[in-house]
Amino acid sequence: MLDKDLSHSALKAYQRQHREHFPENLALRVHRALSWLNKAEQARLTNDTDTEFIYYWISFNAAYANEFGESERMAEQQHFQAFLAKIADLDQENLLFNLIWQQFSSSIRLLMDNKYVYQPFWDFQRGRLNEEDWQKRFAASKTTLNKALADKDVPLALSCIFTRLYTLRNQLIHGGATHNSSINREQLKDACNLLNKLIPLVIALMMSAPEQLWGEGCYPVVK
Repeated sequence: MLDKDLSHSALKAYQRQHREHFPENLALRVHRALSWLNKAEQARLTNDTDTEFIYYWISFNAAYANEFGESERMAEQQHFQAFLAKIADLDQENLLFNLIWQQFSSSIRLLMDNKYVYQPFWDFQRGRLNEEDWQKRFAASKTTLNKALADKDVPLALSCIFTRLYTLRNQLIHGGATHNSSINREQLKDACNLLNKLIPLVIALMMSAPEQLWGEGCYPVVK
């Protein structure tokens, strides 16, 4: 499955064929994630990059998020980083590493070099950090990614990448960007190109491991 077409239609066909063997929590996660992946692919066809990114993120949320309390919501990044580490452990064919190293290494480096999707830069703008502090952190974050790639540490590499994507997500979801703004087009396009390949692979890896404990999804269906 993992070396074939990972479009929504292909993943949906696989899901329909195998879902009777999925535990209920995995079935719910995959069903929801695929529904939003479909919307992201439709937005991609119309070049609606803002909407495409948001739908990819919702698809990702549907895949990883657990039901948690108010205090734990503050640690959302920790939740998805733990999820990414679990997904990487399932990737016996190194597909995730090949994706970020071979297909998207240049786009990822551009994303990592973009200060506008690095949260400490904005903390500096608000007076919460001094200029030297945020720049040191910025340089260190890029060094961390480079070392992770050199060591083939996929969980750490994905964590570095998603930290940038999370800032981009916050800018859109919290109204910190204008729809179809020329200012953030390049980072959004790079992000969508990556997520277009990454999210389907994440869903495929989940479906390949129904025996794993995925936990109860947020807002389970109540009959």
